[in-house]
Amino acid sequence: MCGIVGYVGSRMAQEILVEGLRRLEYRGYDSAGIATFTPAHRFAVVKSVGRIDNLAGKLEQTPASGTIGIGHTRWATHGAPNDVNSHPHWGGNDRLVLCHNGVIENFRVLKTRLEAEGYAFRSATDTEVIAHLIDSCVQELLPANDEAANTAAAHQAEAALKNGRNTDHKNGHAVDPYEPYIRAIKTALAQLQGTYGLAIMFKELPDVLFAARLGSPLVVGVGDNEHFIASDAAPLVGHTDKIVYLSDNELAIVTAENLRIIHRDTGHVAHDVKRIEFEETAVHLNGYAHYMLKEIFEQPETLQNAMRGRLSVEEASSVFGGLNISPQQLRNVNRIILTGCGTSWHAALVGEYLIEELARLPVEVEYASELRYRNPPVEKDTLLFAITQSGETADTLAALREFKRKGHATMAICNVVGSTIARECDGGIYLHAGPEIGVASTKAFTSQVITLAMLALHLGRLRHLSYGAGQRIIEQLRRLPDQVGQALEANDQIRRIAEKYCDCRNFLYLGRNYNFPTALEGALKLKEISYLHAEGYPAAEMKHGPIALVDEHTPSVFLIPKGFVYDKVMSNLEEIKARGGPVIAVVDQDDDSVEHLADDVIRIPTVEEFLQPIVSIVPLQLLAYHIALLRGCDVDKPRNLAKSVTVE
Repeated sequence: MCGIVGYVGSRMAQEILVEGLRRLEYRGYDSAGIATFTPAHRFAVVKSVGRIDNLAGKLEQTPASGTIGIGHTRWATHGAPNDVNSHPHWGGNDRLVLCHNGVIENFRVLKTRLEAEGYAFRSATDTEVIAHLIDSCVQELLPANDEAANTAAAHQAEAALKNGRNTDHKNGHAVDPYEPYIRAIKTALAQLQGTYGLAIMFKELPDVLFAARLGSPLVVGVGDNEHFIASDAAPLVGHTDKIVYLSDNELAIVTAENLRIIHRDTGHVAHDVKRIEFEETAVHLNGYAHYMLKEIFEQPETLQNAMRGRLSVEEASSVFGGLNISPQQLRNVNRIILTGCGTSWHAALVGEYLIEELARLPVEVEYASELRYRNPPVEKDTLLFAITQSGETADTLAALREFKRKGHATMAICNVVGSTIARECDGGIYLHAGPEIGVASTKAFTSQVITLAMLALHLGRLRHLSYGAGQRIIEQLRRLPDQVGQALEANDQIRRIAEKYCDCRNFLYLGRNYNFPTALEGALKLKEISYLHAEGYPAAEMKHGPIALVDEHTPSVFLIPKGFVYDKVMSNLEEIKARGGPVIAVVDQDDDSVEHLADDVIRIPTVEEFLQPIVSIVPLQLLAYHIALLRGCDVDKPRNLAKSVTVE
């Protein structure tokens, strides 16, 4: 849940590293640091607790020169956020520096052993163990050489390699100047239990970056006589449009001119260079005050992108190119499991309603963090869909791997091309929502729901859904981008409502049927970015206990667009009002029945009931945004959270 960036080339590294860290700050933002190798042949390491601006301020006073370097923005797991625990970390007698994303589960055992070898630890992190362990392995491989000799030999071999003279003239064998360091890294990594994404620099190899991954994402950007390392594609945009995705147990040896990838166990890997799909403007604010607000307002466009090329009027169905499963095989599926975490789990709940209604196919929704440790009876004709924005969520990935291990077909609904889950599943559907930088997910949720709606249509047409019904659903889906655009027009009104309730400490979110998951998601948004207590419930469940929470200081946000449970929800609203609770009602645009009951009414376009979550979530996203802003919270970087959850 941290961000790593690296650069090697002809440009000064500091500016590139700091810019890259700003783009990765959503992955962690309690401390940051960079290390460069200077023209004076030493490491310059600058670290700072807090946001990237703090680091940038330090670098103005003490620049880090050099054309090679690594950087890190942290989400703390081991050790408090402070300058000492910030990355990069030193290894050995300052032989190496490295950055780490992930968690090393056996670090205490390794630390005890390394301390017995004489290593002194400066930090409370698990990461420093990796640095000293690699140094220990290097020393075992080069025990007889002093540092100067090692450095000189490495320089000579590296120069020979660049000039094409890559042979040992004593015996005619090929010389790999990096081989001792590669072996040392591989030996060290084999002893680690847990997850890691690593960027490493050695003092003896001033023109080389090493990158390794297991469970934590890393990519390499390929430029013109320069290369980049990053946790995801965002830092690369504007520098290169070519990217290589590292897989688990792969080690990259990166110089300005060359990229080589080695698998820890099987040796050389022929890497595949792909294109980055989004433009540089996608990672900028483009006039918005915050990424969250920008991404809320991008939803008409992202919904359109999710549907583009996937709706066939001729077939009255949806079409997916990446499922890698035949209609006959899909027809034989008798049960679907949807799994995810957080917002993706809420989208899965909507998907359960959609698939069961449109396709008449049994669906179960499971928290990925629980599914990976359960051992439920799963029949052979069950299909798993893992739902994830990042494609790197550790719990979701583990659940998918467990199902693959047991021989089940696995699919993914994912936003990030080339992510681990996207590569490991048997097939799947990309959201095409573009990078989501705000930590609180918004556009990914609506893209997930509309994708699940199209999936439900696809499965329904394979079963009982008629041609005419399929065409009507397509027509309704195509209206959604404009209808979400209309819902966004309530922004100013919602800001005024937020001013009225921003000092309240507790909120209830209530809905039924399709809008129960929407209530959960709305409550989550408020919790994430305003730090207020909020709970989502099925509206009918209030009378079974939670109604005890209702008082004049606890607003209830009711989702009550027209549908077959409309009258039931109206009765639940009456129960709240009878107990003096303030009510914010989200209703259809032509509904005047709630005016005399609700304290505040937010109107949204009228849509078919099965598509209501896509429209009704919009005012809840805006309400959370404005309340958080009024409370002085950082809406893009809420406390204790990070965007890509790559640890358990």
